[in-house]
Amino acid sequence: MLDEFKNAFQRHNNAHVQLIIINVVAFVIMGVLKVFSTILGFESFFVLFHNQFAIPADWSEFILRPWTIITYAFAHDLTGIFHILFNMIALYWFGRLFTEYLGSDKLIAVYVLGALAGAVLYLVAYNTIPYFETQKQLVIMVGASAAINAIVVAVAVLLPDYTFFLMFFGPVKIKYLAMITVFLSFLGTVGGNAGGNLAHLGGALIGFIYIKQLQAGVNWGTWITVTLEWIKGLFKPRQRVKVSYRSDKSSSRSSSSKTVKASQEEIDSILDKINDRGYESLTKEEKEKLFNVGKK
Repeated sequence: MLDEFKNAFQRHNNAHVQLIIINVVAFVIMGVLKVFSTILGFESFFVLFHNQFAIPADWSEFILRPWTIITYAFAHDLTGIFHILFNMIALYWFGRLFTEYLGSDKLIAVYVLGALAGAVLYLVAYNTIPYFETQKQLVIMVGASAAINAIVVAVAVLLPDYTFFLMFFGPVKIKYLAMITVFLSFLGTVGGNAGGNLAHLGGALIGFIYIKQLQAGVNWGTWITVTLEWIKGLFKPRQRVKVSYRSDKSSSRSSSSKTVKASQEEIDSILDKINDRGYESLTKEEKEKLFNVGKK
């Protein structure tokens, strides 16, 4: 199983599966902790742990746990399976379509932007609108729905006439699925899950804006991609540079062949980056390397 998970994270354009794995693993860990803490009489420990992921509606509580503005989007309700099940099904189908056209980096960016936008609308509503303010001390939120709604709406704006074949319904254009999803979330803003549905609307809005801006040549998710690349770089082992002072021909030939091999690996990495995120994502140094190889 660990090997399969590792392969899933090494596979190209596989962000939708990676996000599903992260969500499911988080759900399993929390579920196991909840069962054992309840049996052993340590419910307070689980509540404390769970609260590190759930975003509170009360602003005064949120500022004590600001990281929950993103962690809530990787946790789910533990009272049943349907919350995470339907979210992961939607993430798989719409996420796979998204990565096919725009790539993994942009999918992760939309997921994060959707989670942030959903959290912001949720916090603003519960701390400024009287109808919601009276309930804010009792409300916390978990779930990936806002992030997934961002992906659903983004795909619907990008490919409005793309058709899914649904059991019992037959062929349905995804623009209609997105419209139904948004309308149901709107109706739910005065229901038992008002906070969650407010977040859904925030995610849907950012999904719409993201694609419209992308079509205009502006990528709102660039900062997320750059940040994640920097974080990944912290965990990559640095190659040690060996300096040789020998000048004989055999040494020169050996050094030359190693340089060519290293250069080819770099070029392959640059080409993969172009395929995934486009030529404009290259750094100045990467563009120069690609240009120099083209002159040979």
